[in-house]
Amino acid sequence: MSALQRDEWFERVIALAALTQAAAAVKQVARFGSIREVNAGRVIMDSILNQNPDSVKAMYPNLSELRLGLESLLQQIGATRDKDVEVTRYVVGILALERRLSNSSKALQELSQRITQMQRQKNDFQFSNDTIIASMGSTYSDLISPLGQPLKINGKQEFLQQPSNQHLIRALLLAGVRNAVLWRQLGGKRRHFIFNRQRMVRIAQQLLRELREHSEPLS
Repeated sequence: MSALQRDEWFERVIALAALTQAAAAVKQVARFGSIREVNAGRVIMDSILNQNPDSVKAMYPNLSELRLGLESLLQQIGATRDKDVEVTRYVVGILALERRLSNSSKALQELSQRITQMQRQKNDFQFSNDTIIASMGSTYSDLISPLGQPLKINGKQEFLQQPSNQHLIRALLLAGVRNAVLWRQLGGKRRHFIFNRQRMVRIAQQLLRELREHSEPLS
């Protein structure tokens, strides 16, 4: 970033964008039956299995895969009046679940064990993606959802009643919680939405400009 130094705020915005991407993807699955951006769901669900990344950049080397999250984040915290109340509600719910998770040593230990098991399923036994997503979904249902008020998902019943979509939505919510953990580990706090909102907006805008510049064809 030329105009803004890449510091801890840069990393916080990336983590927050990944969290927001999870919320936006949940809305897409619930209302349209799929995630419109091909890699948007994959990249954040992969983050679940990356428990000890060397850096945020190592977790998300290709920021174009977080475009949905950056755009959704900017829509929520930017100056526009075109807020997405549904995505905001999911983000707030995910942050609340993460806070409860961080206060439960038992849930944290069980979650770590489940993630290790899913890593083995994927890396050692080459389980299918559908099976891994189902495991992520059941982990969310068993360990995360009971920690707080159930997060009500709005959408079309024809999509919400499909077991594969139910697994996917819960896996995406687990990915949201995972990135909420990352955001907190990077120093993210609730008060930043009030006192540092403009700073986060400027970083998200700069990242999106960079993505647009890099995607423009050469003349």
